[in-house]
Amino acid sequence: MASFATHILVIPFPGQGHIAPLLDFTHHLLLHAADSLTVTVVVTPKNLDLLQPLLSFHPSTAISALVLPLPPHPSLPSGAGAENTNDLPPDSFFSIFSAFPGIQGPLLRWFATHPFPPSAIISDLFLGWTHHLAEKLSIKRFVFFPSAAFAASVCLGLMTNSYPLPKTESGEIDINAVLSVSDTPGQPEFFCWQLLMAYKRFVYSDGPFKANYTANHSSWGYIINTFTGLESVYLNHLKTSLGHDRVWAVGPLFLPTVDQVRSDPVSDNILSWLDTCRDSEVVYVSFGTQNMLTQEQVNVLALGLEESGVRFVWKFKEPSLGHVEDQDLGKLPPGFEDRVAGRGLVIRDWVSQVSILNHRAVGSFLSHCGWNSTLEGLVARVLILTWPLGADQYYNEKLLVDILKVGVRVSQANQNLPNSDHLAKVLRESVSQSTYKEERARAMQLGKEAIDSMNKDGSSYKDLEMLVQHLIQLPKPVSNYNLFMC
Repeated sequence: MASFATHILVIPFPGQGHIAPLLDFTHHLLLHAADSLTVTVVVTPKNLDLLQPLLSFHPSTAISALVLPLPPHPSLPSGAGAENTNDLPPDSFFSIFSAFPGIQGPLLRWFATHPFPPSAIISDLFLGWTHHLAEKLSIKRFVFFPSAAFAASVCLGLMTNSYPLPKTESGEIDINAVLSVSDTPGQPEFFCWQLLMAYKRFVYSDGPFKANYTANHSSWGYIINTFTGLESVYLNHLKTSLGHDRVWAVGPLFLPTVDQVRSDPVSDNILSWLDTCRDSEVVYVSFGTQNMLTQEQVNVLALGLEESGVRFVWKFKEPSLGHVEDQDLGKLPPGFEDRVAGRGLVIRDWVSQVSILNHRAVGSFLSHCGWNSTLEGLVARVLILTWPLGADQYYNEKLLVDILKVGVRVSQANQNLPNSDHLAKVLRESVSQSTYKEERARAMQLGKEAIDSMNKDGSSYKDLEMLVQHLIQLPKPVSNYNLFMC
């Protein structure tokens, strides 16, 4: 490690939807920094493989891994795969969220003995405790926000104003009532059931999530996986609300490249099958790396696909480590794959979603509206069909459908489960060039803007350059073993 380079400590949250964009960001950061930055990435043993592409691409003087074991938690199963939310049921998120701060002790000892300790920490939004760690180390902490600026703006509005949720005559929360987040630009409206999780975490509780939010708000800067042409209004709102302009929009952090095409045997087979299809006639279906559908949701989706008659590729997630048999986890209806043979593929292995979405045969994308998938769909310039399942996905759907007008809901706005007949109709129309013309045109425009933003002189390229300069100018700390060992 060169002593003149500014050292940055990167700490991802151990979930695929969080690790991947932060590692993508680290890659871009090093490309822009040349020899002026060196990065250490904190990773648990079973997530080390995810870092290998970066370790192979960049010289060892630019990037290294700090492998620390995930502290135990009574709710986490032991054994392989228990260190990533991708391999665990959704309710395991809180267990990892609670366990991960236990690495602070080893981090302090590493920092105290390092000859060139980091000048800053860049960490995931769920790692608010790293702000206090940075304060103890007298360095800066930057929040990496892998979601939309719109989602950040909505959460900020909810936290700042604590809007009372409407109640029924019996005094219960009226989950079907509409609530306007008036502090957010455009005053977006949501059904109360779409905001319940945020209220439980940030408004009605003084627990760890609220403390995490407060720590993020107090951190030195925000790095967001978005681009100005997509969310300038909400980026400006964040700067105003935070009281400073240390907000960098650096996305989309992935872009399809030649070496991503046919990069693995499963994707190779899918792309070969897509080669036999006509342009824009295939629907790609995926609900992300972690989400598991219930049996009712699987039945509705399978019936909709069957009745639609469209060609499709369905990335189907099956139970893995930590999923118990009595959970309501959906299985494909008997005989489904036989009935759709020839026009539909069901994929259970990992696939290169970017390669599939950018194939000429794919015309629409049925998505849970996770932000990584949303950006990938936008860059691929396909029509996005929205079926959010929870968390910030409702905010992303609102942004796609009602604000940007590049998406189409597959269910009614006040429902979270579509009707199979209506779903079949939307699927058919999504690959027909005679429908959703405005949404397609807007998707094409935003896709171009997304790619342009990462090109030289694009808005995200410039923000990355400015962020690198900001990091380089940070003071270099001196390790003090006695200070942190007492």
